[in-house]
Amino acid sequence: MKEHTMAWQLDPAHTSLQFGVKHMMVSTVKGTFRDFTVDADVDEADLSRSRATITIDTASVDTGAADRDAHLRSADFFDAERYPRITFATRRLEPRGDGEYRIVGDLTIKDVTREVVFEGEVAGPIEDPWGNAKIGVSAETKVNRKDFGLEFHVPLNAGGVLVGDTVRLSLDAELTKSA
Repeated sequence: MKEHTMAWQLDPAHTSLQFGVKHMMVSTVKGTFRDFTVDADVDEADLSRSRATITIDTASVDTGAADRDAHLRSADFFDAERYPRITFATRRLEPRGDGEYRIVGDLTIKDVTREVVFEGEVAGPIEDPWGNAKIGVSAETKVNRKDFGLEFHVPLNAGGVLVGDTVRLSLDAELTKSA
């Protein structure tokens, strides 16, 4: 059987990895990870046979507030010194029709691995004006931060908590086929 997979490189100028979590039960704090890589093998004939691993530099967390970012890097949250990487490795891509997929994989934070399902879409492959093959992936999921050992907890006097348990994760990535 002929192998149809080929390595693809992340286009960082057209890629973002973001998260959002409730603060004091009233607003959503959003952030991003600035440094991450994607190792992807794409089967253009059958995208469901593709696979990818995302490796995130935990210390690259950025919410736009230096003090909050330092707290997120601390042992209260990511413990970036002890756990420098977060990873997501696909197990399978389940086609849903019209370019939509369930992306099932293993998310590892602080050495805790759980299966996570992203809902998303894959666009392409297409050829850009310079002859390069491109693929786009947009996907979202929700996880409970406490499932990954992110236990920081401060109850509010009026009820609720300082930091919500549910974290929304979203990825928008553009990949270019390696030469």
